[in-house]
Amino acid sequence: MSNSSKHLNDIRDSWMSRWADSLALWSKFTKLREPKFCFNEKEEKAEGLTNSFAMIRLNDTSVVLSLPQIAANKLEGFPLEIMGHEIGHHVYCPADISDQGRMIARIRRGLPTKEHLAPFVANIYADLLINDRLQRSANLKMADVYRALGEESNDPMWTFYMRIYEILWSLQRASLAKGKIDSRLEGDAQLGARIVRAYAKDWLRGSGRFAALCLPYLLDDEGKQMQKLLKGWLDTQNAGAGGMPDGLTEIDGDEIDDNIHPSRDKRLTGLYDDGEEAGADTISPEPTHATSNSAGNREGQCREPFEYGEILKGLGVNLSAHEIAIRYYRERAVPHLIKFPVRIMPESLEPLMEGLDTWDVGSPLEDIDWFETVMVSDRVIPGYTTVQRTYGTSSGSLPEKEPVDLDLYVDCSGSMPNPQWATSYLTLAGAIISLSALRAGSRVKATLWSGKHDFQTTGAFIGDEKEIMKILTGYIGGATAFPIHLLRDTFENRKPTNRPVHVLVISDDGVDTMFEKDERGTSGWDVARMALEKGRSGGTMVLNLWSEWKDNKTLVKAHDEGWDIHRVKDWNELVEFARAFSKANYGEKEKERKSS
Repeated sequence: MSNSSKHLNDIRDSWMSRWADSLALWSKFTKLREPKFCFNEKEEKAEGLTNSFAMIRLNDTSVVLSLPQIAANKLEGFPLEIMGHEIGHHVYCPADISDQGRMIARIRRGLPTKEHLAPFVANIYADLLINDRLQRSANLKMADVYRALGEESNDPMWTFYMRIYEILWSLQRASLAKGKIDSRLEGDAQLGARIVRAYAKDWLRGSGRFAALCLPYLLDDEGKQMQKLLKGWLDTQNAGAGGMPDGLTEIDGDEIDDNIHPSRDKRLTGLYDDGEEAGADTISPEPTHATSNSAGNREGQCREPFEYGEILKGLGVNLSAHEIAIRYYRERAVPHLIKFPVRIMPESLEPLMEGLDTWDVGSPLEDIDWFETVMVSDRVIPGYTTVQRTYGTSSGSLPEKEPVDLDLYVDCSGSMPNPQWATSYLTLAGAIISLSALRAGSRVKATLWSGKHDFQTTGAFIGDEKEIMKILTGYIGGATAFPIHLLRDTFENRKPTNRPVHVLVISDDGVDTMFEKDERGTSGWDVARMALEKGRSGGTMVLNLWSEWKDNKTLVKAHDEGWDIHRVKDWNELVEFARAFSKANYGEKEKERKSS
């Protein structure tokens, strides 16, 4: 074994002996898996550790440490400081991947024009909170870690950051911050220190304020010098890689209105109005939990898909725009889905004897009907004269339920939004109805259409949720022309023994192209009539129209021929339609629930 390998093994053994002590810094009940030590670049790459001597992974609550980088930075003497810091990310800030995402979302709002720097700002903010607690409460030497790193710079952002530590820990001025400290920077650092202390137990709320404080220092070089200086300590940059947070499509109730600059926070400045009680907050210290969308209470509002995607990228979640859209619309659809159906069992009935059958050797001995066997022959020969009773069951009084499949057509012409960028209520409604249908045991054929030859479809009735969502979250954006041949081909050869199908079309006034002639010259009216007849479960059109559908002669005729027409005045009304449609077609009926 070489001297360098022996040195790395010695560091590993020494640090492992302090792991239990590092956990105890936070609580004697803290439990985490043992850290992963990397001995070379290949192992670091395999663990996802890049440009840093330490990192956390929120998806599997792991701490990863680079032994070569620890040795190169002369940090061997700080096992408690470094491991205690990484543990702090798991048990304090951010603690889990969802809260990391929520923090990045708030920080993005505090960094207009520099939103892409939110992961970096989130990292240094979390480090401030953790290091301050370890330095003061556990009496660790966190300041010495920065001194050991030996980084000195005149970069304003770095000076601002180091000055906050000096104020927090009552260190001599310029002991860590080596750059120029003017009155503005001093004031910002004072506010930064107050944020760390005042929001130590409500750190998510303080994150947006800290971001607003950092913004002026990021406008010129985007903190590139500081990121270079901190390259060994940026341990949460890709903390969410491999994981998938929940709850990020919806905006926290106080996320927008409470995201203020700290100079406007009376809790930090102490500048209260006459008659205002000292310690009073500008906004209620607890997030609101009502459902209205009034100012100061925005719970229930949702992010746009592009913003949701940027938050995931900030977490280190590597997905394509299409995959992000699938997760976005699925998360938004889940609260609106029908409950999982309860299986209805028939009443318990007495067995109905149907006759006798030969009892064969190998069957259970207790199945032999000895009386009937003796009646057959007084000589018992197993497998020849032995008989057993056969039983059947009589039909129960409850009817058997047959799932109704769904043939879904969602308009994706140029007048419709791209669901991967902005919220598409057509996509959301399609997701709610399709996922509800799958819950009820139905199969779905989903088609996204723009023109006669511009469409995306599952091609068949399937139960694969991912494939259905893949179609619904796609985008075409061309001219409007309903693909009549798809409707024709779906039902032309459908047999009476096949499952019933309900046809659902989501569109606007462009739906009238559905009744033009197909490439064979067949009228769309004939195709639609055939689809309803062979589908045996009706058809529905939900349309965004300027006026009542009864004013449209084409739609009146469609209604007369069996189509159920629903008008929405705004696309967001599709959500309520989707809920009602799913409940009516795939939810349990009241009588069924009582009978179960």
